[in-house]
Amino acid sequence: MAVVVAAIVALAGCGLPLRSPGAGAGVPHAPTRVAPGSAAGGATADSTSSPVPTLTPAQARTALVTLDGLPVKGRAPKTGFDRDAFGPAWSDDVDVSLGHNGCDTRNDVLRRDLVPERLKDGTHGCVVVSGTLADPYTGRSITFVRGRATSSKVQIDHVVALGDAWVTGAQQLTPTERRTLANDPLNLLAVDGPTNNAKRDADAASWLPPNRAYRCTYVARQVAVKSRYHLWVTVAERAQIARVLAGCSRAR
Repeated sequence: MAVVVAAIVALAGCGLPLRSPGAGAGVPHAPTRVAPGSAAGGATADSTSSPVPTLTPAQARTALVTLDGLPVKGRAPKTGFDRDAFGPAWSDDVDVSLGHNGCDTRNDVLRRDLVPERLKDGTHGCVVVSGTLADPYTGRSITFVRGRATSSKVQIDHVVALGDAWVTGAQQLTPTERRTLANDPLNLLAVDGPTNNAKRDADAASWLPPNRAYRCTYVARQVAVKSRYHLWVTVAERAQIARVLAGCSRAR
C-alpha cells in the first residue's frame, strides 16, 4: 500500500492532481496551461513540443513499480455498461479534490486547465465562458469559447475511459465508487474534442495520444487511476504501458 501511495504522490508532481481516496495529503496540481496570448488566433499546430509537464525518469520508474502491482486479466464482458452506472454526469457529490465545492466537475476541470479563463457572471465563479487550452493530446493551443456550436472543441476526457474501466473491474465497484471514478480530477483532462472522439473507450493497447511527448505522462496517469480504483490491465495493455514507461525511465 505504501508503494501505491508513494506512486500517486510522485505522479501528482507531473500534472496528476491533488488528493483522493487513500492518497493522503494533497500535492499541488500542475495545470496544463500555456502563456496568455499564445493562441490568439485559435488552434495553432505545434506537434513537435509538449505544452504540458513531462514525466521525469524517476516518476516513470515509480509508475513501472505501480504497474507491476496491477492484476493482469482478460477484459470482462461489457454487458450492462451504461454511462448512468457511473452516476450523474459531472456530479459535484464526490469525496475527492474539487468535490463538494458547488461547481460541476466539467467546469472545475475547465477552470483548472484553461488560461486565462473568463467566468460567467452570476455563477459564483463556476461556469467557464472562454480560455486557452494547451492540449496535451495534440500539442496544440486551442481557444475555447462556450456556446452551442463551439463548446465541443474542448472536451473533458476520462483518461481511463469509463467503458474500459467497466470491463477491467469497475463492475465490481459500488455506485459511489464509480461516481467518484468518473469525477476524480486524476482521471480527467481538458483535451481537443475531435481527438477525444477518436479515442472513444480505447485502452493504451489500442490508443495513445498523437502528441508523443505526452505519452509517458498519459500512461502513468492511467496506471495511477487503475491503482487507485483497484482496476486491472490486460496483457496487451500492460505490455504497451510498460514499453512506453521503459522509454521514459531512462535518464536524460
